[in-house]
Amino acid sequence: MTAKKRIVFCDFDGTITVNDNIVAIINHFNPPGWKEIAEKTLAQELSIMDGVGQMFRLLPTSLERDVVEFGITNASIREGFAEFLAYCKEEQIEFYVTSGGIDFFIYPILSQFGIPENHIYCNGSDFSGDQIEITWPNPCDHECSNNCGMCKTTIMRRFPADEYERIIIGDSVTDFEGAKLADTVYSRSYLTTKCRELGIAHTEYETFHDIISSMKSERSHT
Repeated sequence: MTAKKRIVFCDFDGTITVNDNIVAIINHFNPPGWKEIAEKTLAQELSIMDGVGQMFRLLPTSLERDVVEFGITNASIREGFAEFLAYCKEEQIEFYVTSGGIDFFIYPILSQFGIPENHIYCNGSDFSGDQIEITWPNPCDHECSNNCGMCKTTIMRRFPADEYERIIIGDSVTDFEGAKLADTVYSRSYLTTKCRELGIAHTEYETFHDIISSMKSERSHT
């Protein structure tokens, strides 16, 4: 039997980066009412699409330059990410970024790592009106009704389970559904809590070095 191809679906905010850039941006500019929206989104009372869309709609497009600059300069890359990309390349593991983050900071931040843009799935942005609008080029397919905005499970379903060993790396509410589909889950923060609640097998990480070590260990036992 042909071995399955290994494929990684990696979150961006709070995973590739140490901090959550969306929350950091909104918190920095601090428009009235954003905290209530954030709390409802985290509690899954609002969908990701509704929550993120509403929060950014609180910001006027007159702040575009400041918002973009802050989004790019605020991000700090998690230790071991470059080495993890090198490991994936060496082991012929396909690597995709699947993020509920936004193009205006994700593409510039990741440009230094040589990840092809067609391997980066994220949300878009529109600064042409009075308020910042988030656009949703990767919506849910017919199998998902969570109004994700950037639907990670839709992306994962393009790589069938009978052909791919699907590995997800994440930290937050946007990764819950993907973890249910994955063969292997690397988790931290909210994702770890949710995996425990749902009884989903997972391996915790703090740096990408942890993930490399775990993947090497798994291979040595197969």
